[in-house]
Amino acid sequence: MKERSCRFCTKPLTQSVIDLGMSPPSNSFLKPEQLNRLEKFYPLHAFVCSECFLVQLEEFESPEEIFSDYLYFSSFSESWLRHAARYTEQITQKLSLSSASFVIEIASNDGYLLQNFVKGKIPCLGIEPAKNVAQAAIKKGVPTRSVFFGRQTASDLVREGLSADLVIANNVLAHVPDINDFVAGIASILKPNGVATLEFPHLYQLLENNQFDTIYHEHFSYLSLLAVEKIFDAYGLRVFAVEELPTHGGSLRVYADLYAHSNHPIEPSLEGIRTLEKKAKLDCIETYALFRPKVEKVKRDLLSYLIAARTAGKKIAAYGAAAKGNTLLNYCGIREDFIEYIVDKNPHKQGLFTPGTHIPVHAPERIFETKPDVVVILPWNLKREVQEQLAGIRAWGGRFIVPVPHLEEF
Repeated sequence: MKERSCRFCTKPLTQSVIDLGMSPPSNSFLKPEQLNRLEKFYPLHAFVCSECFLVQLEEFESPEEIFSDYLYFSSFSESWLRHAARYTEQITQKLSLSSASFVIEIASNDGYLLQNFVKGKIPCLGIEPAKNVAQAAIKKGVPTRSVFFGRQTASDLVREGLSADLVIANNVLAHVPDINDFVAGIASILKPNGVATLEFPHLYQLLENNQFDTIYHEHFSYLSLLAVEKIFDAYGLRVFAVEELPTHGGSLRVYADLYAHSNHPIEPSLEGIRTLEKKAKLDCIETYALFRPKVEKVKRDLLSYLIAARTAGKKIAAYGAAAKGNTLLNYCGIREDFIEYIVDKNPHKQGLFTPGTHIPVHAPERIFETKPDVVVILPWNLKREVQEQLAGIRAWGGRFIVPVPHLEEF
């Protein structure tokens, strides 16, 4: 068997973080006519590099297979749209962006964020490899190119005179198997005084709050500030500020510029997150072996609850056909015998079935037609939003549960 090696520094990978067994790609939803066909299952096993402390999966499917026709549309989350609007206003002021500036967003999805720059008459370009999602952005008037980003795309854009004052990359750094190519591309597309901001779920939160369900095949890496600074440093990028965000169960937003032209002061927040990660011993390989028992407890507690509820004759549904939900369902072996159906606002997922577990996905109205006793919120990071949206279940005594970071009924 080929020796596993770190995708950044190439050192051998030997330390397991968590083995979630065999699982299908988390966004490979099935049409009804596909239910009797063979599905691809791959190991879902995260390792950590003892040299750079990058937590990572092996690559089993290429980005082209995962992202060419994609079912995730950012605009279906109201809280995410508000988050994007706040960021746009904040960064425009921070960097004094104007009609003379140029903004590039990598993995721009359906234009959920760049539409704010378009409204503000700040020139921008989205890079979105999923053609179906890119088309949604173009229909909104957001200039978008459907290509994968890396050194070559960056070089092509620079030749066209499209270097950026601001590069945005939200929740994409974890999605690229060739992290060296991606970060090198960011460094080469920035103007000398340009700034890059990247958001990503914080590894500290994943380990601290049992967020094992955020591990799935399209997330190749799980990132700490410790690892990101090492990777950026290798390509001449200097992190000068970081913010903690509540999104995706706890994320970081890092601000970086080019070492060769750096003119932004180092902000105190940087040392604060470094200290947090050191206290959590994210720079000690032994720390990562402590995760598995916590994950196994989440599985046992959830299955115990569902068995008791079904034994008592309760009807159970779920909200949110999210990728994290599919990791949870497959790891725990939960099918229609526990959860009758899942509802989701995204019409592109309605009428499909979850990968591996084959639970049908319906529109949210289904909840009010069938009146389940329990609704499992699978995207627990949207707990408040879902609770407000489905507040009407209280009329028949319906309850919510979230399984992560620990089982909670409310």
